[in-house]
Amino acid sequence: MNTPQKTKHLCLGQWGEDLALVYLRDLGYQILDRNWRMGHKELDIIALDSKELVAVEVKSRTEPILDSPERSVDRNKQRNLISAAHAYVRYKKLSFAVRFDIIWVSVKKDGSYNIRHYKDAFIPLL
Repeated sequence: MNTPQKTKHLCLGQWGEDLALVYLRDLGYQILDRNWRMGHKELDIIALDSKELVAVEVKSRTEPILDSPERSVDRNKQRNLISAAHAYVRYKKLSFAVRFDIIWVSVKKDGSYNIRHYKDAFIPLL
């Protein structure tokens, strides 16, 4: 059962993903999938930017923010995203290069928000 805090967190995450989706569409990205899962691993948004496949991790936080995109998408999370993206490419039989972006949505107490887009947020290491 979800606690009120967990439900609030899930609502914030969903809202942040909705904002990120609109933001990417406005930039001309073609959205291919959302919340694509492979086992317990998930890709928030998969999109095409020109001829590049983009796996987007969305992080939504209320201010004051105590962490950063770099800390919230640590090496373990990166490995999961890389693994899920590779599975997505195989499953869909795609031949695009994959880029990993983070979209950071910070929400103020008055309900206003900021979106920061970190392209090539990390590079998959072999």
